Amino acid sequence: MSTPAAAQEVVNLRLAHSPDSDDAFMFYALATGKVRLPGFKFTHVLSDIESLNNAAREETYDVTAVSFYGYTFVADKYVLLDCGASFGEGYGPIVISSHPIKKDDLAGRKIAIPGKLTTSYLALKLFEANVETVTMPFDKILDAVRNKEVEAGLLIHEGQLMFPGMGLHRVVDLGQWWQEETGLPLPLGGNAIRRSLGPEVGHQVARIIRESVTYALEHREPALDYAMQFARDMEPALADKFIGMYVNRWTLDYGEQGRRAVRELLARGAAVGLVPSSFSVEFLSEAA
Repeated sequence: MSTPAAAQEVVNLRLAHSPDSDDAFMFYALATGKVRLPGFKFTHVLSDIESLNNAAREETYDVTAVSFYGYTFVADKYVLLDCGASFGEGYGPIVISSHPIKKDDLAGRKIAIPGKLTTSYLALKLFEANVETVTMPFDKILDAVRNKEVEAGLLIHEGQLMFPGMGLHRVVDLGQWWQEETGLPLPLGGNAIRRSLGPEVGHQVARIIRESVTYALEHREPALDYAMQFARDMEPALADKFIGMYVNRWTLDYGEQGRRAVRELLARGAAVGLVPSSFSVEFLSEAA
């Protein structure tokens, strides 16, 4: 006969995501207990996206944010959840410089990037293959360009909105370029869960993440207040704009267009040898 303790056994899951205002907004309800998944306890781990891409190769976390490009290297260990993704709809990672450079004149230039497993890196190489890259923490790139340590930099996260105030120049918005090329949003990152946990747990986790996102969107003011502690020098209005760019309908569900965008991005990556030609993207909802 089972005891109450056995019946109430709790599964502990380590959930890793970026220490950014958009991710904080997305996970606000889950992190603060506004929504709960009975039988599960989540330990939130905050780390930059390139560190998470590398940690996923070691299967460090149960649920993790991952770049779509980075996911191609860990698909044997993780499956993508069908919610929690970030897409740029006509906007995305931006190449900036300290002096005006034409977007067709990037070949041969040295560009600071936030990591070689990030989707921003893949998009940059699809736009212009012949660039020299140097990797540095994403939040150091703005200053590196301003101080002319590098000729140009690839911005992700809130730097995409902050560079004009620093007197820096936009070279190309890769999300805008991608939409003009394909008519699709640019898939940047998603949430993935360890395959060894099984599809049933995966669907439960996906459901609670979707509930967390929905709660934040429906309770925007307290969710924004919570997210501001991760907004890195942004005023509330700017943080709200940034969050709105990356926590939206795409975050709730890829939809068929979102799935098509992911497949198109990775197919183009395969065509230039950056993604294995045999790679096939898989979403949890399709695998169940």
